[in-house]
Amino acid sequence: MRDALWERLQPRMLHPLCSRAVGNFATAGFFSTAPRARLLAMPIQTLTRLSDLAPERWDALLPDDQPFLRHAFLSTLEDSGSVGGQSGWYPAHRLLLDDQGHLRAAMPAYVKVHSYGEYVFDWSWADACQRAGIGYYPKLLGAVPFSPVGGARLLAVDASAASALLEGVTEALDAEDLSSLHVNFTDAFADAVLRGREHWLERLGCQYHWHNRGYRDFQDFLDAFASRKRKQVRKEREQVAGQGIEFQWREGHELLEADWDFVYACYANTYAVRGQTPYLTRAFFSLLAERMPQAIRVVFAVQGGRPVAMAFSLVDGSTLYGRYWGCLAEFVRLHFETCFYQGIEWAIRAGLSRFDAGAQGEHKLIRGFEPVVTHSWHLLRHPGLRAAVADFLAQERPAILRYAEEARGLLPYRQG
Repeated sequence: MRDALWERLQPRMLHPLCSRAVGNFATAGFFSTAPRARLLAMPIQTLTRLSDLAPERWDALLPDDQPFLRHAFLSTLEDSGSVGGQSGWYPAHRLLLDDQGHLRAAMPAYVKVHSYGEYVFDWSWADACQRAGIGYYPKLLGAVPFSPVGGARLLAVDASAASALLEGVTEALDAEDLSSLHVNFTDAFADAVLRGREHWLERLGCQYHWHNRGYRDFQDFLDAFASRKRKQVRKEREQVAGQGIEFQWREGHELLEADWDFVYACYANTYAVRGQTPYLTRAFFSLLAERMPQAIRVVFAVQGGRPVAMAFSLVDGSTLYGRYWGCLAEFVRLHFETCFYQGIEWAIRAGLSRFDAGAQGEHKLIRGFEPVVTHSWHLLRHPGLRAAVADFLAQERPAILRYAEEARGLLPYRQG
């Protein structure tokens, strides 16, 4: 079910594209430019297995310690079979090398034959293309699989190297028979490189993040709420405690294979109840625990000495990233406590500045998570498709901005 406020502000879908007259895909020279400087002549390589590149070479390009872009995380997705194979996510990372073979820029990238697990929803674009007889798949996606977390997407020593990488990747789309290039959940650096480029379309989205305003503890956080909203949170926490449920936080190095069996059972159950297949394999969790245990935090909900639910998160020096949750039995308000309140409480204790509890969920607003506008970028080779999507985004953009502004009015904090 869609959020009520978003439903009210949602612009029309893209289906009118189906009636557009569209021509053939652009020829190979469609994106040709003036003669390039030496940097633009550097070779672009495609890496289908990140493990073929030394971790220190990839990680040297990272601008911060966010876990999702690390070689260990991305290679674990591949080595565990969570991407590749029959997943519809085919690793095709782009690398820019100089004459001495030094890595100057890189983009985590995947050839996609569907749009599952992206969280920037372009299903209506694909549907419209199908109706119009235009191929939308395969496409190239610059992103972290299954992770709607903003961060670096153009990893580079400087903006010139990032631009050269982007130019090289763009020019190869036709030869690789890819309909489009999408770069999702970008950071400010990528936004600056992409903004103003010919044919690129910017799309906005909205998430909800908790920000630490210097709170001493959870009670200090609650004291910032209006009285009625504060009472609601207290009631929800009391309902969970009244069911005899306690919580235990564990780091990656503390977890045994039996713990990971439980984590995966909970995670998989969130898909099973909807008749879906989990994106991640069981092997992913064990491999990640081996490769980056310091970044893993799992909170277990325990009743009568037995775990009944869990929430899996990653952490860096500033942010807790809530990623997966699941339960094996139903309990009143357990989701809110496990996924939101426990994370806020832990982030305050750890002195973190932010808690990103995952995409979507207007119900986060009344629990103190603030609206945050996200950015993604889309390069569509077909001129008719590009024009139609541009029209759609011109309507969607003000709706997103209006939604984010109106959503702030639902926050529980005292005014003044």
